[in-house]
Amino acid sequence: MRDEGTSKRTQGYKRRIEALSRKPDAVAALLDRAIQAGFSADFVLMDSWFTQAPLLRELMAKGLHVIGMVKAMKQRSRFNGKSLTLHELYALLPKQKNKEILGSVIVQTACGLPIKLVFVQNRHRRRDWLVLLSTDLALEDAEIVRIYGMRWSIGVSS
Repeated sequence: MRDEGTSKRTQGYKRRIEALSRKPDAVAALLDRAIQAGFSADFVLMDSWFTQAPLLRELMAKGLHVIGMVKAMKQRSRFNGKSLTLHELYALLPKQKNKEILGSVIVQTACGLPIKLVFVQNRHRRRDWLVLLSTDLALEDAEIVRIYGMRWSIGVSS
């Protein structure tokens, strides 16, 4: 993949190397460049591909809060001294009928990062739920949902 004729000082070379890097590393590098260029943000919105503890920790160290979707996989969160899956956490929530926001809980990731998980009803499959994550524990559930909803208006219009 090496191109002996390409100067390593060009922006094209730098973007190529970035494209070959791990995606979470590329996100952090892009955010660093944006901040250095004078951009600021209240939150970084991300989908479930990027909402992972190592990247969350890195962004928090930069002073950036994250709101993102979480996949219901094998990851576990610490709650009341127990290591629980998203399904087990959902089962602990008081049941709310006919609500879009089903409830929330503050937990810790496996590495000890405190996060807020908000369970919302899946609009396409009413029996299912989705989970949003926020590193800003002070945000109300409805505000987390509203802010995450902005991601769709950005993604769809581009």
